[in-house]
Amino acid sequence: MEKGSHSSSTTLARTKSDQLVETLAAAFKSARQSDQQTPPGTSESGGTLSRKSSKRVMMGASPRRSSGENNNTYIRKSRSAQMKLDLEELSSGAALSRASSASLGLSFSFTGFTVPPDEIADSKPFSDDDIPEDVEARTCKMKFQTEPTLPIYLKFTDVTYKVIIKGMTSCEERDILNGITGAVNPGEVLALMGPSGSGKTTLLNLLGGRLIQSTVGGSITYNDQPYSKFLKSRIGFVTQDDVLFPHLTVEETLMYAARLRLPKVLTRQQKEKRAVDVIYELGLERCQDTMIGGSFVRGVSGGERKRVCIGNEIIINPSLLFLDEPTSGLDSTTALRTIQTLQDIAEVGKTVITTIHQPSSRLFHKFDKLILLGKGSLLYFGKASEAIVYFSSIGCSPLIAMNPAEFLLDLANGNLTDISVPSELEDKVQMENSETETGNGKPPPAVVHEYLVEAYESRVADTEKKKLMAPLPLDDELKSKVSSSKRQWGASWWQQYCILFCRGIKERKHDYFSWLRITQVLSTAIILGLLWWQSDSKTIRGRQDQAGLLFFIAVFWGFFPVFTAIFTFPQERAMLGKERAADMYRLSAYFLARTTSDLPLDLILPVLFLLVVYFMAGLRLSASHFFLSMLTVFLCIVAAQGLGLAIGATLMDLKRATTLASVTVMTFMLAGGYFVKKVPVFISWIRYMSFNYHTYKLLLKVQYQDIMPTVNGIKTDSGLKEVGALVAMIFGYRFLAYLSLRKMQLHCEA
Repeated sequence: MEKGSHSSSTTLARTKSDQLVETLAAAFKSARQSDQQTPPGTSESGGTLSRKSSKRVMMGASPRRSSGENNNTYIRKSRSAQMKLDLEELSSGAALSRASSASLGLSFSFTGFTVPPDEIADSKPFSDDDIPEDVEARTCKMKFQTEPTLPIYLKFTDVTYKVIIKGMTSCEERDILNGITGAVNPGEVLALMGPSGSGKTTLLNLLGGRLIQSTVGGSITYNDQPYSKFLKSRIGFVTQDDVLFPHLTVEETLMYAARLRLPKVLTRQQKEKRAVDVIYELGLERCQDTMIGGSFVRGVSGGERKRVCIGNEIIINPSLLFLDEPTSGLDSTTALRTIQTLQDIAEVGKTVITTIHQPSSRLFHKFDKLILLGKGSLLYFGKASEAIVYFSSIGCSPLIAMNPAEFLLDLANGNLTDISVPSELEDKVQMENSETETGNGKPPPAVVHEYLVEAYESRVADTEKKKLMAPLPLDDELKSKVSSSKRQWGASWWQQYCILFCRGIKERKHDYFSWLRITQVLSTAIILGLLWWQSDSKTIRGRQDQAGLLFFIAVFWGFFPVFTAIFTFPQERAMLGKERAADMYRLSAYFLARTTSDLPLDLILPVLFLLVVYFMAGLRLSASHFFLSMLTVFLCIVAAQGLGLAIGATLMDLKRATTLASVTVMTFMLAGGYFVKKVPVFISWIRYMSFNYHTYKLLLKVQYQDIMPTVNGIKTDSGLKEVGALVAMIFGYRFLAYLSLRKMQLHCEA
């Protein structure tokens, strides 16, 4: 037998890994022979394998592509590609044919014998520290920041939440959560499970401080202290929807987040280094220069986008990390890597709470604690590994092998298909009328739900509440830190403004300088230039034609910016709400940066437009008149932009905002002084609110001042009144927009 094994093994290529396997096989045989000679009564542990290694030998067989002369060092361990070798195969040599790929990383756990250290050193030319990251499979364990973080113990007792539904004649209260109790400590991952509509996201928002309303009941404490503004800088919250700017790259997204959120005491270089570290921690270095992408922009994959969202939050080294269904829309492998990332984050002392919809069995076993919700009620809270045991103890056991998460969700839905029916429930159902039973003899979902709620409250609830009364292993100083009401801004007001200004220009330059927009403006300019080619201002008819051109310019550059600015705040509402909830910046800094970052982009196309139209139409050829005309158009654009911002910020609904803007712009155009010279007194006030009217008068005065006293019934005076009116509109409309945003953000300021 041994001879046959020896002859079969000599046919294989003798690599370093093959030699090591043979050495261990030989050592195992010698150990077994010595065990046969051991006298009775001797301990078995001296001559046999440990329990773990007696079953199989784990081998990581995942060779990496060779790279130059250091080929042996490019070997990686892969959890997903482990080979299980029986000891009989190992001794017979059959294992050698299965393990004859390039080089293998071996991990043995023998107790009956030892291999000489020099042979092991010769056979293992690399260490764990030398194993590079598996870029394609992302199987290398990530190392997350281990700098000190404030430990936060989260407890919540009898949490309730109601919503008020207003009807035509009455108001109705609907219970969303009913007495939810639980706790999670640093280093743990708590999963919130339940069917759709069970209240998972609502509970997550309550625990994360995103819902602060009078309809919330119960107690939620952080280190035995209530929620405070200080916690905004210690909490990371990853929403279910990936709210990111599509035209920013992965690196730019994390860089801006680091500069806005990290403490002021860090320099810009230190903040940017932290962003680079997060990129490598999350395995995003391959796509760091790729745009995030969106509906109309190609970008990173769904898994990479989700990791960017997680990176946006862990970049501040949070004590608490909340995630709303981080695996939604991901394949099983990507979802597993995402949950493994959360487990790695928790291992360095952070508290992680996540909602999960329907995880695979491998994902389920990654969770430390579990809360199972059904119709807003608590069905289970405890260790995730003990959930099946608990439900079996109350008579609900799976009749077939199934995913634990699938089993729990069936229970939460009241579906007992392939699940045993508790004897108490069977007796209760048999005593009722047959109408309460379903066609397969199972109790209806409402009865199952009521039984599960009662079972938890009678068997587990009191015990868990008593555990929450235990004192925390924290001193009073750590507890008092959480109760601080002082906000911690990551940058000064001016720094926030500069960062947001640069981010705004980078994000929107792609839209402003798209070929579609440039073609639209230039084609309109060329058509106008051809229609008014070298018009004559010396005749009455020529001046009337030029007045029509100037009025069209006033209307075009009043209409165009309004409908561009309307989309500003409604489109960024989700981003604004997310970043303001995390206290990334002050609202005033954002508003000023957002409105001023558009100006350089908005004023480039009008310059090109006037350069074409002004000289093709033969308007007054003078540098002063050209630049005054351009300044007049600039004032019109900024005023019209303010109106669009005010309408968008006030309504925050694109359909309603577009409708209101259409009516407003049309009214301003009709009252602009070109179509109607004599407006009735009771409605004449509208023209003084029209930027078209003031822009049209200014353009006429620029062209015909010192030439004619009046043009089309308009005096050609200095035009200071019109300038003052446009400046008042610029600041007035913007102030109205800011007040509307402030009103919308009151709950974030609280």
